[in-house]
Amino acid sequence: MFRTAERRLENAARRAACLALRGKTGEKMCTRGKVLTVANMNPFVKTMEYAVRGPIVIRAGEIEQELAKGVKKSFTDVIRANIGDCHAVGQRPLTFIRQVSALCTYPELLNDPKMPSDAKDRASRILKACGGESIGAYSDSAGVRVIREDVAKYIAARDGHPCSPDDIFLSTGASDGIKNVMKLTMTGETGNKRAGVMIPIPQYPLYTATIAEYNAHPIGYFLDEDNGWALSIDELKRSISEARTQCQPRAIVIINPGNPTGQVLTRKNIEDIIKFAKEENLLLMADEVYQHNVYAAESEFHSFKKVLMEMGSPYSDMEMASFMSTSKGYMGECGFRGGYSEVINFDPEVKAMLVKSISAKLCSSVSGQAVMDVVVNPPQPGEPSYELFNKEKTEVLSQLAEKAKMVTETFNSMEGIRCNKVQGAMYAFPRITLPQKAIEAAKAKGQAPDAFYCFSLLEDTGICVVPGSGFGQLPGTFHFRTTILPPVAKLGEMMERFRQFHNNFLSKYS
Repeated sequence: MFRTAERRLENAARRAACLALRGKTGEKMCTRGKVLTVANMNPFVKTMEYAVRGPIVIRAGEIEQELAKGVKKSFTDVIRANIGDCHAVGQRPLTFIRQVSALCTYPELLNDPKMPSDAKDRASRILKACGGESIGAYSDSAGVRVIREDVAKYIAARDGHPCSPDDIFLSTGASDGIKNVMKLTMTGETGNKRAGVMIPIPQYPLYTATIAEYNAHPIGYFLDEDNGWALSIDELKRSISEARTQCQPRAIVIINPGNPTGQVLTRKNIEDIIKFAKEENLLLMADEVYQHNVYAAESEFHSFKKVLMEMGSPYSDMEMASFMSTSKGYMGECGFRGGYSEVINFDPEVKAMLVKSISAKLCSSVSGQAVMDVVVNPPQPGEPSYELFNKEKTEVLSQLAEKAKMVTETFNSMEGIRCNKVQGAMYAFPRITLPQKAIEAAKAKGQAPDAFYCFSLLEDTGICVVPGSGFGQLPGTFHFRTTILPPVAKLGEMMERFRQFHNNFLSKYS
């Protein structure tokens, strides 16, 4: 029905365009419309959704323009808590990262006596490994060799197990690396023969968007909100069992620390997941971009590779890909788009196909690669930049820990809101109990109840958060995701605006 209506509208528009041209020229000038229309374009692109930059964010931009034009509102600015973009909300770049980046971009600065020697050493090493000693040259498809060597050393030191630079693939952010690996798992079939990818619910929308784009099947497994967003093996078994009639399960994605949920998996939980993946013959995909972001005293980051190796054979022989980014952690260098994948135990022929696939894109951003090198090869004790680097890094992480506690406690002090402890990452994912009148009002507007709540929050306070329905949630529950990134004072102001809105919302609809 919808397709037929689309075609009628398309044909009517085409006829109108042709008539308009005839009127101007006196003769028939066209017989065809646009080559690409919404009706005939790739249907899988149309099904993609990316909640963190969806309709509510578009409306936030419109409100910012209204404020700039002098439109009076009950607030003076929009607080963008919808996306983990650290620098956009006031985090300052770390000095050493920007010094090395500047030296790589403008090598004349290597002669500047104000630049520290350790920054010059790193920049010189990177430049000498680049074609023409310039980051303006293409790198190898997998990335600049010396940077891949530094990544391998970083992983080996972190995990206590060897890492080969030949297993490292530098990417345009972690997102690109994730898509490169996920692409390998596709079957090229349709219906119940297409690939299935297990993803946590709630999940980061990159995964559902990519799965839709590749015409794969999302196998959602629910995280246990009542148990601190832990991962239940019984739930994994339920989800894969139900999915087998609809797809061919190929991989399991784990996000640790969690996005949007902010939990940190225990080692026991990781061991159980590895055993499950082995039993079900699944590729492990470990999204570990928040590995530096752990705040709760009782929590500790364990990489999947380390646990895999320490479990020994047959688990240490499993295929696994893990992902890291320059955009998160204490760095927050989102705009540089630096990232890496480590792939282990892949069939050599499959690995060759991965190289071929990324070669079609030539290489990732070399400036992003240079920033990744600083992340994995930071100043060491005794080097000129160590004290300042360590001070700036500690300040960022300690403030994030303070903000994680502030957000958790503030939400839990409000009627009708429950928020698990933010153990890590950069987000909270509170659960809201909405009055029936609010649910009915949302239905009347054609919106999901949590979207209705978030749009109301934006219009009344200027706070931009993302509805839980954009990440997936247990049916019958409502959530939203907010970052914890604004500066402490601004975050305090945001939480006060939120409290006033929430109380008024409950009064209006209770």
